[in-house]
Amino acid sequence: MPETSVGFIGTGIMGAPLVGHLLRGGCRVIVHSRTRTKAGPLLAQGATWADSPAGAAAAVDVLFLMVTDTPDVEQVLFGQDGAALALKRGSVVVDLSTISPAGAREFSTRLAARGVAMLDAPVTGGDIGARNATLTIMVGGGAEALERVRPLLEMLGRRIVHVGPSGAGQALKACNQVLCAVNLMGVCEALLLARSAGISPGVVIDVLSAGAGGSWALANYGPRMSAGDMAPGFMVKLQQKDLRIVQEAGQASGVPMPATALAQQLFRAVESAAGGGDLGTQAMIMAYERLCVMAADPTRVTGMTA
Repeated sequence: MPETSVGFIGTGIMGAPLVGHLLRGGCRVIVHSRTRTKAGPLLAQGATWADSPAGAAAAVDVLFLMVTDTPDVEQVLFGQDGAALALKRGSVVVDLSTISPAGAREFSTRLAARGVAMLDAPVTGGDIGARNATLTIMVGGGAEALERVRPLLEMLGRRIVHVGPSGAGQALKACNQVLCAVNLMGVCEALLLARSAGISPGVVIDVLSAGAGGSWALANYGPRMSAGDMAPGFMVKLQQKDLRIVQEAGQASGVPMPATALAQQLFRAVESAAGGGDLGTQAMIMAYERLCVMAADPTRVTGMTA
């Protein structure tokens, strides 16, 4: 499928390396993002710039989206100079963003009326998975459309799973975000408990990653936490957006989510620090460290630091 013309909207932390994989796979890629400078390195690699979502969608066979939230997907598709105006009949939209399942179903229906198929295909694996093309991609939508774009998805990820009809990919991604947030709480507590016992974080990560308590969060975020590296692979504010979607889904289905609610509160404490929302999700440990200080001296009030 190397001659396929591909549009790609959203060239941030996750989108940019994915465009790179498509270019190296031989695709002709037209890109658009809110800030052209973000696409500069991709243009140097051979991508073509479009001034609008419609420009990125015109004459392509497949349009990828990797934007922030449900309203952003709607704006890109159906807003002024939106992609839906330019998409040709028979093309496929692959939304790699994390949005609400209800939104995914609605957008799919609206595009189907124009003769365009849409797949909700959120990913997991973080910035590392995006750079290494090892993402897991959870796909909701028609099986025929998925098979048409599978060769492209295989350039981006290691595991592509057809979850079910439209919206199912986003529903499974919501489940993934529950596990990510709750696992992160466990990593923070384990590392701080080990610190109090004088055990090196490196020992914790090396020994426990191979046991029953091991997790992706421990192996990948544990080293960043211990090094004080809060640079974002996935930002706190984006995780909070995802957990809002999770809570809405839980409320709609009657599923209680107390652990998710606690994770939201911890992330909110990080957000209260200047620039906290733009830190990586491993910055949750900053909230725990603040709690440790307060527990040791309840009269002491401090800001959070890395």
